[in-house]
Amino acid sequence: MIVGTRGSQLALAQTKQVCADLAKVTGVDIDIEIIKTKGDKITTSQLYNMDSKGLFTKELDIALLEEEVDFTVHSFKDLPTELDEDLKVVAVPKRESPNEVLISNTHWNDLKPGSKLGTSSLRREAFCNHYQKDFELKPIRGNIETRIDKALNSDLDATIMAEAGLKRLGLTEYIKDVFPLNYITPPAGQGALAIITRKDYEKNDVIQKALNDYTSMQEVFAEKKVLEELGVGCQWPIGAIAQMNDKEFNIYSILLTKEGEILKEQNEKGSIRDAVELGGRIGRLFADYV
Repeated sequence: MIVGTRGSQLALAQTKQVCADLAKVTGVDIDIEIIKTKGDKITTSQLYNMDSKGLFTKELDIALLEEEVDFTVHSFKDLPTELDEDLKVVAVPKRESPNEVLISNTHWNDLKPGSKLGTSSLRREAFCNHYQKDFELKPIRGNIETRIDKALNSDLDATIMAEAGLKRLGLTEYIKDVFPLNYITPPAGQGALAIITRKDYEKNDVIQKALNDYTSMQEVFAEKKVLEELGVGCQWPIGAIAQMNDKEFNIYSILLTKEGEILKEQNEKGSIRDAVELGGRIGRLFADYV
């Protein structure tokens, strides 16, 4: 089998783990094909100022459709809300931490007004403004190691990152603070991976049985449904997190303005079988505010 992936250290680490887990069950040899995406080539722009649909996925989708690779591995949060009609998310492995973390030499509560915080996320920018931190917000791009170095060893004082990537690369020693999910709510799908295949691929059942975690899949599908109902991506500051709590499925989402004002927040509970419908319900409630 051949798997397609982006070439960053994180993407490769994620893909190698998926391949190891799949090979353990199937015994199949898997070759890795590195594919560069538009998002990898553009390093100077704020992502929310660009047409972000498929920014980190389109080239991999093309390779799949042209049967150059058999499946691809993505960070779920990078997926556009709608896939090509001939492709499907065949599996979501067990989710890693969805939390946001602070990378800094100073704790969050000790960062003073005027501190320089690097972020290219409109959602993170909105949360900083919501808590009236009065930071000087500066654009920051690059891989995980680059952003850590900038936050600790440049004129920046801090940056905010996803805990999952740091865990997968063994870089948790650089985490200064872990933010509760209801304090800085992550983007839909954070911490999860998506295994994409062609709908007619003959080994879909094999991949799904080997890799899929049902709870994780329901969580991230529900979160993405919020965005799908709204027809938006990273151009809007929206956080969404779904989790199982005492056998009850819970999804919370928050919509802010760039300036940090809360436009709407909503919590829905129910059966995990209704996860996607619960996410859709929130999306429809949010529609009047977008």
